Amino acid sequence: MFFLNKSFCVIKLWLVLFQSMALYSIVLSQDAITRNSSSPPMACWFWGEEEFTPDGYKKYIDRYEKYSSIGIITASLRTQGELTDDKVIRQIQAAANYSREREIGLVMDLDIRLARAEFKKKYPRDLQEIMLLREFSLGDSATSDIAINLSGFSDHYTSGRYPYDPVGVRLERVYSYEKKGNLIKQGSIDDVTLRSALASGDKQLKISVKRAPGDIGRMACAMIAVTINTPDLFSSKLLGFQREVLQLYAGSGLVGAAKDEWGFPGRFHPSSRDLWYSEAMASVYRTHSGRDLIRDMLLMAMGEDGREAERSDAINLYMRMNYEQSCLVEGDFFDAVKELFGPTALVCTHPTWYPYPNNKEIFKNGLSWWNAKRDLAQTDEATPFSIRTALAKKWRSAVWYNMFYDTSPERYKAEIWRAVLGGGRLNIHQPYPSSEKDRAYILLKDNLFKAIQRIHLLDYISTVPVNSPVAIIFDHTSVLNWTDSSHFADVGLQLADKLWEKGTYADVIPSSEVLNGAITVAANGKIQYGLQQYEAVVYYKPGFDNAFVSSLFERASAFGTTKLFLIDNQINETAESIFQLLKQRGIAPQTQGTMSVLADFPASVEPEASGHIRLIDGTYIAASGKTDVMGDPIKKHFLIDGRKFYVDAIGVVGVRFDKSGMLQALACGGLKSFRADGVEINLAKRLDIALIKENGQWRGIIHGASQRIPDDLARFTTNWTFVKQPMSMAE
Repeated sequence: MFFLNKSFCVIKLWLVLFQSMALYSIVLSQDAITRNSSSPPMACWFWGEEEFTPDGYKKYIDRYEKYSSIGIITASLRTQGELTDDKVIRQIQAAANYSREREIGLVMDLDIRLARAEFKKKYPRDLQEIMLLREFSLGDSATSDIAINLSGFSDHYTSGRYPYDPVGVRLERVYSYEKKGNLIKQGSIDDVTLRSALASGDKQLKISVKRAPGDIGRMACAMIAVTINTPDLFSSKLLGFQREVLQLYAGSGLVGAAKDEWGFPGRFHPSSRDLWYSEAMASVYRTHSGRDLIRDMLLMAMGEDGREAERSDAINLYMRMNYEQSCLVEGDFFDAVKELFGPTALVCTHPTWYPYPNNKEIFKNGLSWWNAKRDLAQTDEATPFSIRTALAKKWRSAVWYNMFYDTSPERYKAEIWRAVLGGGRLNIHQPYPSSEKDRAYILLKDNLFKAIQRIHLLDYISTVPVNSPVAIIFDHTSVLNWTDSSHFADVGLQLADKLWEKGTYADVIPSSEVLNGAITVAANGKIQYGLQQYEAVVYYKPGFDNAFVSSLFERASAFGTTKLFLIDNQINETAESIFQLLKQRGIAPQTQGTMSVLADFPASVEPEASGHIRLIDGTYIAASGKTDVMGDPIKKHFLIDGRKFYVDAIGVVGVRFDKSGMLQALACGGLKSFRADGVEINLAKRLDIALIKENGQWRGIIHGASQRIPDDLARFTTNWTFVKQPMSMAE
């Protein structure tokens, strides 16, 4: 017997873990799915001025080492200072090594937006731009004028730092034209840039167009390029600079690096008349289309009579470029971290900015979530569960992590249990917004982290995600194209909510995952995504991507093992058909859900805090934390796949049998007794335990102080590991 501090000696065991995960990503084998836990408890850390005082990082690490079960901390700067500053580098390195000494892995946010000043200094011509398109009428006065307000952009990368303020403006084009309804009349466009002028103030611009014969009754559109203080996504210098920043931290003691919410600066009120632009982007657009991006932006934003198809094609190319460029930057970051920090280094935190696939996120990154490479599936805030589970399938992640926060600590207590019953875990973010002076530590004052460690028992016995028998594939190109309001920003979440409400778990996936080969047809004819094979697949609102999605469906339909649906608006009828199909195939519902709202984000269905799920490898999990954060009593007889067992435990029960009915894995919080064919465990004192059979041999884990192994557990094995339990600050 030996003793592990906190979260199973995370630094040492993560090296083994990722080697096993690499094997697992290639083949699903019993060896690969029963090795060390792939899902350490996580928490967020935001660096302010205190962390840059001498030894200022120690308070946070010391408290989380003592009072939590955290194995990985994801940290980010929230104060002045660049990642390229010597002072910042030294402090992060010192914190990383101090964290390692306490067997916690520190993953730092090393995104180049935290080195924007250095990027601007080195590459002043490679900053991001946005094209403002403003329409106004021409009259009979000497000039026709329009005033345009300039706005700034902000997100968490400007919190405590400098904003994405405009640093330059220029007038690119002014076109005049006649209107036909809401569209530009074909053949009426004139370039009037040479008789136009731009006057720039502090926060306002003024465009003036000198009068010319025939202006009366015509409209004009001014196209103003605004340069923003952040790197251009299409800059040829970006990837090299990204690696330069990462190189500064190679060998620093960090166990990985984070990239949080990549994309264009966030906009809460985006418009198709404010379009991201740069000369580098225009060059890529010209290469693909042979056309001038600025001229085509007029077509994209305003529309022209008789050119509807050309307009859609232009928008599709423009949005696909933005999506693919986001994926390229994310992918190169992932590869660079592995090259510079080592193959077992972690790439963490979420690609989701506005945690819902609406127009806000569309204009930020083109919904690149499913192709933003991470070692573990990651989301944040109110991201719908149907997307969280899909990302777990894409990245072959045992669980998804959602960076969660709320104003009240009470909300966390139910959310950790809802997450379990949706196949995930939380990356614990301090309460926000909050006026608490000590808000970074307020969650340590009760049993929240004790409960998280109890839930963590499940992570020892399986490294596969929750089973979702249904996939909803949305037409990615159509969802990004604003010309059709019936398709734009509609990824099928209404259908997903209908299914999750009844306990039918469904993954929401973009059709681009078909095009890039991530969605395939398995040898048995079922449509597959990661390790997940689907009983039913819905192609939601077919559109521009119909040809290659239909090709997948045609291959799958020859087998008939996955039921296929092509739907537009038949939400209720499709949901009922799926319920009947799964019932006929003997696939029982999992935990039912209810509509849930977080802050002012859109509502979606979350599982209840008490219920059960099945993992892809057959593991059955029962969990309940509806009345007690440490878990509710689970004392009952179960009949699962024809196998009976009885358990008396608290909070969580995870069990897996092999095909012959023999027990292969067991995880229980507060276990008192367990009985199944050939197995009986009766304990005088409740224990948090996990048992896993590996290569025919049992391995055991107990959360608690080293002690004599009870006889009913010693019969399994003498190979037991003890994991220290955290105290709460109230104790």
